[in-house]
Amino acid sequence: MRAVTTLSVVVLASAGIGHAVVTSLDADITRVDPFKDMKNRPRAGHGMNVLLVGTDGRDRITEQERHRFHLGGAPCHCTDTIMIVHISEDRERASVVSLPRDSYAEVPNADGRGSHPIKINAAYAEGGPNLTVRTVEKMTHVKIDHYLEVDFISFMKTVDVLGGVKICTAEPLKDNYTGLDLPAGTHTLMGGEALQYVRARHVDGASDLGRMKRQQRFLAALVERATSSGILLNPMKFRDVTHAVLGSVRADKGFGTDELLDLGRAMRDFSPSSSEFTTVPIGQMGYVVKGIGSTLKWDTAKADALFRDLNDDKPLTVHKPPLPQAVTVQVPPQQIRVQVENGTATGGLGKRVDAALAATGFQTTRTPANAAGRTVERTLVEYDPRWDRSAKSLAAALPGSELRAVKGLGPTLKVIAGSDFRDVRKVRAEQPPQAQNPVVTGDQVVCP
Repeated sequence: MRAVTTLSVVVLASAGIGHAVVTSLDADITRVDPFKDMKNRPRAGHGMNVLLVGTDGRDRITEQERHRFHLGGAPCHCTDTIMIVHISEDRERASVVSLPRDSYAEVPNADGRGSHPIKINAAYAEGGPNLTVRTVEKMTHVKIDHYLEVDFISFMKTVDVLGGVKICTAEPLKDNYTGLDLPAGTHTLMGGEALQYVRARHVDGASDLGRMKRQQRFLAALVERATSSGILLNPMKFRDVTHAVLGSVRADKGFGTDELLDLGRAMRDFSPSSSEFTTVPIGQMGYVVKGIGSTLKWDTAKADALFRDLNDDKPLTVHKPPLPQAVTVQVPPQQIRVQVENGTATGGLGKRVDAALAATGFQTTRTPANAAGRTVERTLVEYDPRWDRSAKSLAAALPGSELRAVKGLGPTLKVIAGSDFRDVRKVRAEQPPQAQNPVVTGDQVVCP
């Protein structure tokens, strides 16, 4: 989450402001050596792999900020966000893979004999950047070329100097732990609010997996803000943004001025559509380890395939235009039983509606009837209030239809086809977060 700001440095460098400006910023970066004494590393792939980690850093937050943005408690001295950012060899694509902080991992014992299990975010507490890189490389078989570490302060300052980042949400987002409270709609989040947004993990049942999706969404929005607002062409703004970011960054010694400028020039035309985001596939949720608690185990086969593609510099997703008629609904059509009635004088309409709904997956009775004494212009969906979610899913398949609650109707919903009926729109159900491993591009998740 804080690490996303470091990627913005790469994007902002595409302005080509000049070597002198960027050289002056190099001095702001605290240097670390995460690759010291590392042996038997994975083979180098094509392109460049950057390990971005977000550290707690709440010990550097003022008391007023702690209270306002719900940052109480002691710092954990761990990495609560870990991302691999792969920049393609042609510098035309960035692929971001989030690694859940509760991922099950094994690290060497202090005496060098054997290993012990941990959650991946605890590698930083045990052995700093060096053990973090070693653990990630062991689990992914991806060679890390550069290491970048960002904390709360850098994140908030960067968002503020950008003038805020626009976020859209179809549902209200409320998390009492972070203080996040966003109604449905479009919002421009400033630094502290943005921190609440990317830290929230109690918005729904998706916990960390849902939080990672919001972090990816925020990163896409941040890239869109940086590349579309003229900031890249404003030397003073560029300087302010990069100072805000680099003032709290720790990086490996090899990531310097020349690398930043070369990458920036190559990515001059970078945009949200140039980026893609995904999360490492999860094989088992709630894998309990004695002394550690509940962890996440990766789906080894799928994770290996994902990281092979990353090493081979392949896009993680094939860009296909979404089907405009496909609508995501809460209840699968296969779980919704429907009785169709013809509410017009047009013969055969009931059979046509019944067949179209059945073809989309709804469990129709296959015995459509005429609506006794009822003629309707607008297609009507009648439902028992206890099945309101099913009714909304059915109505989504019937564009322009009207919902009407009828107490006592029971689990079978009724569709009265009106003269406005044209066709049935395909719908698909939302999957549980743990069953998903989607790859999305930046332009698919930023605000329209």
